[in-house]
Amino acid sequence: MKIFATRLIPEAGQTILESAADVDVAVRVEDALVPRDKILAGIRDADVLVSLLTEAVDREVLAAGTSLRGVANYAVGYNNIDVAAATELGIPVTNTPGVLTDTTADLAWTLLMAAARNVVPADRYMRSGKYKIWGPSLFLGVDVSKGGDGRSKVLGIVGFGRIGRAMFRRAQGFDMRVIAFDPPLRELIDETDGVDYAEMDELLAESDFVSLHTDLNDTTHHLIGAAELTAMKSDACLINTARGPIIDEKALVAALASGEIGAAGLDVFEGEPAMAEGLNELDNAVILPHIASASRDTRNKMATMCAENALAHLELARAPNCVNPEVYDTAAYRERAAE
Repeated sequence: MKIFATRLIPEAGQTILESAADVDVAVRVEDALVPRDKILAGIRDADVLVSLLTEAVDREVLAAGTSLRGVANYAVGYNNIDVAAATELGIPVTNTPGVLTDTTADLAWTLLMAAARNVVPADRYMRSGKYKIWGPSLFLGVDVSKGGDGRSKVLGIVGFGRIGRAMFRRAQGFDMRVIAFDPPLRELIDETDGVDYAEMDELLAESDFVSLHTDLNDTTHHLIGAAELTAMKSDACLINTARGPIIDEKALVAALASGEIGAAGLDVFEGEPAMAEGLNELDNAVILPHIASASRDTRNKMATMCAENALAHLELARAPNCVNPEVYDTAAYRERAAE
């Protein structure tokens, strides 16, 4: 049996893969891009594809895998994969859900605090030797807790799934008022003590902090654009640890540069790894290289889950984290399994 991996996954999972099959890895360098021709060549005789969110697994790639029994994606999100095409071709697709909820929420909260209190520019100020004497106006930020004015700050959560709910729990420790927008989960929001449902326009207008935790799809692409940024408070902070294209990044740069909003904390970018022109020059933007799930324990658990999904594909078993389980009842899957 052969597993084709676009890139290496952490050793905890890589060892499992290599103990079960012949594993061909397209690129072994951590920060190297994977050429598309290598993916198309490697998948031709593969039984299972192990993919990362950095590589597009579209219809052409899936169709090239004539022996493919499944795709094991090393990520929670799977918008890098054409799941509809996979289902049509009889290919189960799996992800690694649940394990990174708290780790990602921790990083989102870190971005929120850093953006609110000017942590990054203040750190650069110290390192450059510019600090001479304390002053009452040095790096003034905004409160996250009630702070000097005694007012509970408002956290607007867009997307009330696992990570959105984890952010809500963290906000409770800061005595924040929490509002959330997620129409499919309206009933859950209404049933949750301490959070109120708000339509998007209301959430943007009332929130001191807006944190994005929705998935990327046709309805959430550029969910936050020029009009939405204008609707936010002038000192509001926007946090994104979800997917880059949820924000119109050029519009965000303009809003930050003009002072239309106060600050942003970003772990993902629209044209990742590239950023919109001018973003890296803004002191009111905290920018990180997609590290929301980057704790050792979490990344190792993701790797183990990914490997277990891959082995289930190899064995033609129903994978534990399949995002298109209906595929198992299709004639296309039965034909693949019979080969």
